[in-house]
Amino acid sequence: MCNNAQMIDWQDLHYFSVLARTGSLSAAARELGVDHATVGRRVASLEQSLSLRLVDRLPRRSPLTPEGVAIAGLAVEMVAVTHAIERRARGLAASSTSLVRISAPPAVAARLIAPHVVEFHRAHPGITLAVSGASQNAALDRSEADLAIRMSRPSEKELLIRRIGAMHFGLYATREQAALPPASLAFIAYDAALDHLAQQVWLRSILAGRPIIFQASDLFGQQEAARAGLGAAAMPCFMGDNDPILVKLPVEKLPPVRDVWLAAYPDVGRSPDVRTVMTFLAQIIGRECPLRD
Repeated sequence: MCNNAQMIDWQDLHYFSVLARTGSLSAAARELGVDHATVGRRVASLEQSLSLRLVDRLPRRSPLTPEGVAIAGLAVEMVAVTHAIERRARGLAASSTSLVRISAPPAVAARLIAPHVVEFHRAHPGITLAVSGASQNAALDRSEADLAIRMSRPSEKELLIRRIGAMHFGLYATREQAALPPASLAFIAYDAALDHLAQQVWLRSILAGRPIIFQASDLFGQQEAARAGLGAAAMPCFMGDNDPILVKLPVEKLPPVRDVWLAAYPDVGRSPDVRTVMTFLAQIIGRECPLRD
C-alpha cells in the first residue's frame, strides 16, 4: 500500500508552537532569533503537510483557526516532552567540560556572582558558567537556563527549590545628601512599571510628601544617580554597604527583606556539575544575604 501523506517536519511544528504562544509573526521571530518571513514559511509548510489552515494572517497579528487551536494544544505537549528530554539528557551526560547556564536578577548576577567566578573557575576548571542577568524570570521549562535565582518563591510545582538568602534593603545617599534636613531630601526610584516591588512600595511609604526626582528601571542607574548626589535610593545592602561614596540613612520604618530562591528541574539537578554550581551559588549569596532566623 502506498502512503502519500507528507511527514511533519519537527522544526515546522516548533515554529508554529512559538507563533501560537506569542500571537504574531514578529513576536515569534524575535523569540526564535529569525526574521518573520522564516516563521511564515515554516508555518505554511506545516499547513501544507497537514492539509489544514492553522492561522488567519492579519496585518498585525496571526490568530489561530479552530484547527490551529487544536493542533497548538498537541504541539505544546510535544514541546514540553522535548524540553524534558533535553533536561534529562543534561542531567545524565558525563563530560570533562560542562556548561551550566544561570539566570539571575541583574544586580545579583553582576555584584554577587560575577566577582566570585574566578574562585569557582580555579576550583572547578571543567565547568563553564554562563550567567544571564535578566529582570524577567527565565523559563526553565523551555530550557532557557539550567538554574534560576529568583526574588519570589517559584510557583511551578515540578521545580526543585531552595531558599538560599535574604536580601536586606536600606536607604542610601551621599554624605552631603545625608547632612541635609530630612524634609529637604529627594528620592530616586524605579519607574511606575515596577511599583509592585516590595522595596518600591516601602520607598513610597516613607516619602511623606517629598519628591521622587529620578526614575530608573534598574538598580545600577539608581545607584549612579545616588552617587552623583541627586538624592536617596532604596537598594540592597550588598550594593549600598560596599559603595564607598554612599552611606545608609536612618529610617523610622524598617525596609523590606526579600527571600532569594534557587530553582532547577530535578532531572537537571541530578548532574554532579549542576549540583556543584548550586552549592557555589548558595554559599556566595548566603554570605552577602544571610538567611533570617
